[in-house]
Parts: sequence; structure tokens; C-alpha cells
Amino acid sequence: MPCSIGLLESVEFDEALELSRKRRGYMSNPLLERYELPAFSLIEPEHIVPAIDFLIDENRAQLKLLLDTVDAPSWENLIHPLEAMEERIRRAASAAGHLNAVVNSELLREAYNQCLPKLSDYHSDLGQNESLYYAFQRLRESADFLTLHFAQQRVIENQLRDFRLSGVALDDAKKAEFKKNSAQLSQLGSQFNDNLLDATNSWSMVITDKQRLSGIPDTALSAARQAAQSKDKEGWLFNLEFPSYYSVITFAEDPLLRERIYRAYHTRASDQGPDAGRWDNSELMANILCLRRQQARLLGYDNYAALSLATKMASTTDEVLGFLEDLADRTLPVAQAEFAELAQFAKQEGVVGTLQAWDVPFYSERLRQFKYDLSQEDLRPYFPVKQVLQGLFQLTEQLFALTIEEQSGVDLWHEDAGFYCINDAQGVTIAQFYLDLFARENKRGGAWMDECVIRWRHDNKVQLPVAYLICNFSGPVGDTPALLTHNEVLTLFHEFGHGLHHMMTRMEVLGVSGINGVPWDAVELPSQFMENWCWQPEVLALISGHYQTGEPLPNELFAKMKAAKNFQSGMQMMRQLEFALFDFRLHIEYEQGDARAIQQLLDDVRDKISVVKVPEFNRFQHGFSHIFAGGYAAGYYSYKWAEVLSADAFAAFEEQGIFTPQVANSFKENILEMGGSVEPAELFARFRGRPPSVDALLKQCGIQS
Repeated sequence: MPCSIGLLESVEFDEALELSRKRRGYMSNPLLERYELPAFSLIEPEHIVPAIDFLIDENRAQLKLLLDTVDAPSWENLIHPLEAMEERIRRAASAAGHLNAVVNSELLREAYNQCLPKLSDYHSDLGQNESLYYAFQRLRESADFLTLHFAQQRVIENQLRDFRLSGVALDDAKKAEFKKNSAQLSQLGSQFNDNLLDATNSWSMVITDKQRLSGIPDTALSAARQAAQSKDKEGWLFNLEFPSYYSVITFAEDPLLRERIYRAYHTRASDQGPDAGRWDNSELMANILCLRRQQARLLGYDNYAALSLATKMASTTDEVLGFLEDLADRTLPVAQAEFAELAQFAKQEGVVGTLQAWDVPFYSERLRQFKYDLSQEDLRPYFPVKQVLQGLFQLTEQLFALTIEEQSGVDLWHEDAGFYCINDAQGVTIAQFYLDLFARENKRGGAWMDECVIRWRHDNKVQLPVAYLICNFSGPVGDTPALLTHNEVLTLFHEFGHGLHHMMTRMEVLGVSGINGVPWDAVELPSQFMENWCWQPEVLALISGHYQTGEPLPNELFAKMKAAKNFQSGMQMMRQLEFALFDFRLHIEYEQGDARAIQQLLDDVRDKISVVKVPEFNRFQHGFSHIFAGGYAAGYYSYKWAEVLSADAFAAFEEQGIFTPQVANSFKENILEMGGSVEPAELFARFRGRPPSVDALLKQCGIQS
């Protein structure tokens, strides 16, 4: 069934407002047109600042009018108009921010960064508006509150909490300080990402002697050859986009080549490495941490970690630290044994002395092949992107009675991107999503899901949710289609899980629709849950098919893959716990504005729990955008916290049959459809019949039998 795409149906506007728009010349700005989907091909950098300026001014005027005229606050006369205001500005900022991430340019970056302090000031003013706060309070205390839907009640409760966390109760001087800090934090986070992107894009190496590339798979060599040709160079070009970096660090037999790319990758945006000091994030990190601590202290919290927990499942910093340390205690002996095995294997392979950090991926891959006769590259031919997507969509249909269809004729930002509709069992479109899978220059690294449009009821109709699903895989090379490793298949399923959480929601108020209002340490549940399907033979039969013959993944390869599933799972667990403990302790303990203290704390964490020793020049933290420029500050532990939930949730499918309709329906109704309308602990208990247990995760990882 085709999607409905184009201009929204006619909506009545205030005539004076329309006249004002026309006088100011903004009617031709695509960020202000009322399209169902962004008109990406029409959006230019020069549109961004005027659109945001106009929407901020418009919203401020509407808010003043609202507060002047509303005597008895209700959902209809207060909250819903506020939702409409927020949605207009959110959609414009979202489209601009998305373009800045996927087709970055100097002009686009400059325009987007100009808007960040403006948006920060606007939202700070909203959060500190005492009249608006008191209006919410009056509504909360009124008899009408009890008649509202539970999702609406949740929105009001959350907003009252967020007013307090925005400093509404502070005196004027402290409010101004809080607002100034918020604007600075927004700008510094964006600058951190810009530095990291520039540092990533700046470095490359061209190798003309093919003998030096021994061990690197043909697929990676073809991509490197194509990259060199695109720059009018001879030989093979490797850069710091992850697929290229991974191919060298994992497979190159030349240790000097591995060391060279390791040094470049792990010193990006720092005071070390080939571009030392050029895009150094050291001062930014120190300033970000100091400003966060100041924000926490202004609100009466001891530290930023304690402040961050005000909106999460976990209650106290001691609870989080105890959770992480308990996992570390259980896992460390396993990880140490794994590393000892690796070191012994490397010694047998001819390594003299200490196993260096840039040797660990290479010899780990060699050891995997030795023990299981399996490499990720052996699997790649069986996972062409087209087949993986087709199988993923079939799985979605089997679990949730949904069909997914690609749509043509949609305005996209790049030829790599595509657009899809999700239809229910009756063929009615319930959601849509963009898909952009391949790495390229001027595209932010990593993988993510973001909101384009949020499900919302207004004007007696429901606005359909739309998601962005973004990855950075190796693209097609010549006539060879894009082929994924199994690890990349896991990444795709992970991001699609986030997308399902956003798109399958049944909530119709913005504050708790999809991932909105979901505590950060629960938001990874659907994404990590979806990864489990990539290990099921019934699903592998759907998502695999040799790109030349169509042959599904052979049983022999699956058996090897299953046997190797928990290869070095202890080391992987400790690596994530290292990141989580560093992040959380940093936001508890950091006091001084000195980047050296950040390094010292990371060194202390590593001394206690790391099994792989890294060189002194390693500056991992300078590229840790999750916590310095993303939403995971004092929240990186959320990955492990939610992994406990996801492992236990999938165990319900294993216990009752992985395609049992009742289990799938319960997961859909209690987890995916409810958004942030109910506490996640309660939703999990509804689905599972009890609180979550860490044992399922330890069993799944092979750490505990």
C-alpha cells in the first residue's frame, strides 16, 4: 500500500501570523513549509538560521499570549498548544541537525552551530518560566488531572520534574548562570563532534606496494582501490572511517601498518598523534565537565552523575557503581584467562615480548580462525545488504504482523539513502523511516536512530512517526554489492530495534511517544533485544544468501559461528565496563579544569579492570562522543543496564518458543507500544511476570553457566 507523502492538509492559521510571515519573507523557506517529510533537496544552509529565529520568535509570542489568556489550565488550552509549538521548532531543528550529521559542509556546520545557543536559550527560558511552571502545577492539582489519560498524566509529572531540573526554583542570578552554562554546553558538545569529524576526515594513507597489504581481505582492498581512484591516486587508500580502519587493524599482517593506523585512530582530536593539537578536544572536555558540575551544584546535587539519575531507572550513584563493579568482579577472571590464552597464542605465532594494543585485534582474529576455523570475512559473502534487509523485514512481519515496503519518489539527502513504509496487517501505513547505511566523507561516524517525526494526535488526526536509521558500513564496490559482516548485521538489527521503539508506539502525546520520556538506562532494551535474532537459525535462513549463488548460510558455517559466539566475551564485557566506569566516575569525581585529570582517572580505571594495556599516547577519551557530545553523559552504563533487561526479555522467547505469538504480542504491547508512558520497571514486570535478573545476561555471554 503506498504511503501518503506530500503537503499536509490545509490547517487554519491565525491571519495576523500568516501576514507576519509573508511580510518577513519566510514563506519560501522549506524549513517553515508544512510538509509531512522534510524537503531535503530544497534546504540550504542559508535557510537554517532565519527559520530557527522565526520559530523562536513566533513561539515566544504565542507562549505570552497563552499565559495571558489561560485562567484555568487544561490539556486542551495549555498542553496541546505547547505541544504544537514544540513540534514546529523540533522538526525544523531536527532536519537541520540531521543534514549536519550526514552531509556535513562548512556552511551547513556554521549555520547549524549558530542555532545551538539560540535553541538553548529558548529552551532554558521555557524551563525557567515560573508562570508556565505554576500553570502546570495548577493543572496537576486540579480535579481535571484525574480525568486525563495516564500518558497525559505522565507528561505533566515529567514536565514538573524537568522544570525543577531546568532551574525554575533558582534566584535570578543563578537562573542566568544556569542558562549561560546550558548554552555553552550545547556549543561545546557540537564543537567536540566537529573536531572529531575533521580529525577523522583529515587522515589517510596511500599504499602502493601491495605486498604490504598482505592479509587484508579482497573486499577491503577493492574498497581501498576505489577510494584511491576517487582521489586520483595510485594504489590503495585507507582512512579512519571505521570499515577502512577495521580492515587494517584486524587483518593486516604488517605490524607497522597496524601501528600506524592505530596511532592515527586513537589520537584523533587530541594532543598526540599525526595531527597533534590541530583539533584538540582536551580543553573542551575539561570545560564540559566543569560546566556540568556547576549545573549539578546549582540544582543542589553533589555531582553531575547524581543529577543524571533524576531521569533514569537507577536511583543512586552507589547503585550504578555497585552494578558495574559486580559485573566486573564476575567477569574479570574470565577476561584475564582469555587474554592469557591470546598472549600465549601470539607468542607461538612469533610475537616477542608484550602484546601491543594494535596487535590484539589481529591476533584475536587469528586465534578465532585457529579455534573455530572462522573469520568475519568468511561470513561476509552470505550477508549482502539487500538480503539482510529483506530477511529483517520478514522477521518483523512474522513477529509483529507488519509489512515493510520501499518507496520511490521521496526527497532524499544522498543517493545512498532510501525510504520505507511500515504497514499493519490491514495494509494501513503506521510509520515510515529513512535508511542510510554506507560510510562516506562528511558523514558522522557510528550508527544511530533519530526522530524525524513523532507520533502525535492533533487536529483530529494522528501524525505518523518517521525515523532516521543511519549506519556506516562499506558500500558496493564496482559490480559487487555491499556485503556485511555478521557484526555489522548485529549493528543494523540494533538500530532497527531503536526504530521499532520509535515507530510502533501507540502513544499520541509528544512527551511520551516512542522513545520520549523513556529513561536513558532503559532505552537500549528494544535495540539490544533485536540483536538476539541474528543468532537464531530460523532467522539466519531469512537474512543470509550468498551474493553470487543465493545459497543460505551453510549449517557448517552456522555451527562455527555459534561455537565462536562468546569468543572473548569476557574481554568485550570488561572493555564496555571500562568505558562505563570511566564515564560514571568522571562525572562524580572530576573537579578541576585540567584534561590531565581526565587521563589520570581513565588510567586508574584501566589499572583496576583492564586486561589489555594501551600505550601512553592513546587518547580514547578525545573521541568519546557518546559522553562529551551525545546523550550518554554519566549514562554509558545504560548499555549494560539495558542489556540485562534485553537478555532476560529474550529468554522469555527462548523458554516459550521464539515465534510464539503470545510472547511477541506481549513484548509489543508492553515494551514497544507504551513509549515513556509507564515506568520501564513496571512494563518489564508486566511482560516477564517478575523483575529482571542479571543471570540471563551472564549466561548469554557464556560468563556464567
